Amino acid sequence: MNSALPKAERGRPRVLRPVAHKQRLGRADRTPLGRWFWEIDRVLVMLVLVLVAIGLVSVAAASPASAQRYSDLTHIIAPLHYFWRQVIWLMIGLPLMFMTSLLPKDRARRIAMYAGIFCLLMMFAIPLFGSEANGARRWINLAGFQFQPSEFLKPAYVVAMAWLLSLRNLDRTLPVMRISAVVTAMIAVLLMLQPDFGQTVIFAGIWMVLMMLAGISGRLIGVMIGLGVTAIVSAYAFYSVARTRINAFLFGEGDDYQVQAAHNAITNGGFFGTGPGGGEAKFRLPEAHTDYIYSVIGEEFGLMSCIAVVLLYAAIVVRVFVRLLDEEDDFVLLASAGLATQFGLQAVINIAVNVGLAPSKGMTLPFISYGGSSMIAVSAGFGLLLAFTRRNPAAKRSPYIVTRT
Repeated sequence: MNSALPKAERGRPRVLRPVAHKQRLGRADRTPLGRWFWEIDRVLVMLVLVLVAIGLVSVAAASPASAQRYSDLTHIIAPLHYFWRQVIWLMIGLPLMFMTSLLPKDRARRIAMYAGIFCLLMMFAIPLFGSEANGARRWINLAGFQFQPSEFLKPAYVVAMAWLLSLRNLDRTLPVMRISAVVTAMIAVLLMLQPDFGQTVIFAGIWMVLMMLAGISGRLIGVMIGLGVTAIVSAYAFYSVARTRINAFLFGEGDDYQVQAAHNAITNGGFFGTGPGGGEAKFRLPEAHTDYIYSVIGEEFGLMSCIAVVLLYAAIVVRVFVRLLDEEDDFVLLASAGLATQFGLQAVINIAVNVGLAPSKGMTLPFISYGGSSMIAVSAGFGLLLAFTRRNPAAKRSPYIVTRT
């Protein structure tokens, strides 16, 4: 055996060199992608991808109805127009979600807060330069792209409020509670001017959850509940949009066409639905591809599918809160809980409207409803949630590495 070696190397002890293997995503991989793969909550990612798949099927089912409703002699919309556009939004939203989830927590916080400042400025610009549709002025045209600032403001608002309230544990004298209340009230006023009562409820709900998690006293919780009731009564008394929708919901006054159309669509499907493309009541639904897509799911895929969708949203929210049970970082706890609350509350409001448990309001179903601003904003927000809930699987193990010899 030694004779096959060069003369210079004969007699020397042989050294076994490691064989180079292709890099794999193993636990020892310390590249950014490798760390991300083992730190990310893969169950959350899987649940979201299931929602995305349901959304694509649902938008494809609703697209012919919406295309027929919004076509005219001069503007004919193809039956699957909204489906193909939703595919485009997903091609933007999903990569954005995964890229955001790769960010370190500090960098994700800074980027979200800068984005929040920009969106808040856009909210102030809406009364001056906003685009109007269906009697509401909620959109901004920027560089040929129309977007809804309030959609993008929601996740940024959660991160900013979480950072602000986390400072309370560092210095109890800081007036963080009052500052958060002033900022929230300012956003609520801007939303009511659009008008957008549904988004106002979302922001108020997020703020109340964050305040309770921040450890406010029971007396303050009572004051907040009283303020919430006062705000609802005031909206009914002085805000005509809210009064009209509440009257239609409680007393059947005014135009309740949307509520009746949604009810007819859901009940028409029964337990197992009419089958893909078999729905007829969806053609009488307003905004079948956005606000009332849950009714389309009920008609074509049945009550069982509606229940499955609710369970998916519940599983995501519960998964996040269970993951936070042993979280020690105040900011991460507040930000993750706030983002999960925003996600779940938006789904609850949309579903409640569709089944007739809440007054009609423009609210999309996260990852399922059609919409560019909604899809991209929800993707960015969930990317932040994935970034904040990343955990090092070796953090609680012994620092000594045991290997086989």
